[in-house]
Amino acid sequence: GVLWHSGAAQKTSPGDRERHGGLLPALHCLRDPALRRLSHYLLAHYQKGARPVRDWRTTTNVAIDLMVYAILSVDEKNQVLTTYIWYRQHWTDEFLKWDPARFDNLTQISLPVESIWVPDILINEFVDVGKSPHVPYVYVSHHGEVQNLKPIQVMTACSLDIYNFPFDVQNCSLTFTSWLHHIRDINLSLWRQPELVKFDRSVFMNQGEWELLYVLTHFQEFSVKSSDSYAEMKFYVVIRRRPLFYTVSLLLPSIFLMLMDIVGFYLPPHSGERVSFKITLLLGYSVFLIIVSDTLPATAVGTPLIGIYFVVCMALLVISLTETILIVRLVHKQDLQPHVPEWVKHLLLERATILLCIRDRKKFSQSRMQNLDTSRQGSAALQEILRETTAIRQLLEKREEFRDAAREWLQVGYVLDVLLFRVYLAAVLAYSITLGTLWSVWRDA
Repeated sequence: GVLWHSGAAQKTSPGDRERHGGLLPALHCLRDPALRRLSHYLLAHYQKGARPVRDWRTTTNVAIDLMVYAILSVDEKNQVLTTYIWYRQHWTDEFLKWDPARFDNLTQISLPVESIWVPDILINEFVDVGKSPHVPYVYVSHHGEVQNLKPIQVMTACSLDIYNFPFDVQNCSLTFTSWLHHIRDINLSLWRQPELVKFDRSVFMNQGEWELLYVLTHFQEFSVKSSDSYAEMKFYVVIRRRPLFYTVSLLLPSIFLMLMDIVGFYLPPHSGERVSFKITLLLGYSVFLIIVSDTLPATAVGTPLIGIYFVVCMALLVISLTETILIVRLVHKQDLQPHVPEWVKHLLLERATILLCIRDRKKFSQSRMQNLDTSRQGSAALQEILRETTAIRQLLEKREEFRDAAREWLQVGYVLDVLLFRVYLAAVLAYSITLGTLWSVWRDA
């Protein structure tokens, strides 16, 4: 045999042939690697503009799958959900098959995604293009199976219901479908079983405001105006908000202010401190609402229940202040005021005290001075003294009558204060129990 070297033929001995015989295949592989030969073999006459089937009646089945990596943002005002998902799809390309024995037992190769046919599968809910990294390659096996794996930042429209905020659960769908090809050309299926997709949190980053509950899947066919049917695969991403931050920053301060308003009823109603105290609480709650207004989600179609809760708490504070002003007005009756009407005495000083289990207060009785016997005749000086004494007596009786009226109004004010306080307390408790029950049910749902 001869070994060609530097363009000159040289005779070799059997030993030389034995030494160089093992190098020839290696040199040949270095000159033309299997990956390059296979890539040229597959793409030399490949037409990426046509669907990769030999018989046009054959349907291309695309299996898809996704895993939620992170919930980036939930925009309640614009009704937009931004998620980061790992998207996978695979299909069979009948023109990308080879015999591994011809290519150094190579069973898998990566090819540029721009060089082969890929299905036009989009997400119907897309509203904006996110900052998704570009993955330039796909994996192709010797059976013709193409695997396209890529991460996607998805900004999709979603009907967000914020009524249960901050204990809300959102259900947003991602609908994958071919934009052009009907179901006879491209059909969709799940890569994995629905049960595996539902509870897969293996890649989810769960340290943010939202936690992933599960991902539901549903396949269906749809048609537009009785035209050809299209295949679509829906993924329902169900997420729940973590309420701890909003409970601490929104609910607890409001609860503390309402408790202080209730405690304010124990201030004496005949002192002016209760009015100033409740006015201060009302102003403080107004400042609190201004501060938290930017924290509450806002939509054009609904208001969260917590917003209604704040409005009702403000209304309760206003009612409490109004009641305090009324009671203070009653217990500060000035002179020349009439006595308490008999029907008010009957309702408040008799019936209400029994109903409210109030201990009987000391009944004020009028102490009248005994009439002096004026029939006795006396001297002119004595009669003058008697007239002066009678005038003084009448003045004292009138003053005592005014004091009795003031005491009666004070007693009516105390009883009415207890009555209104208990009604107010019952309303606050009923309201708190109702909201607490609703939020507990939503949190544990």
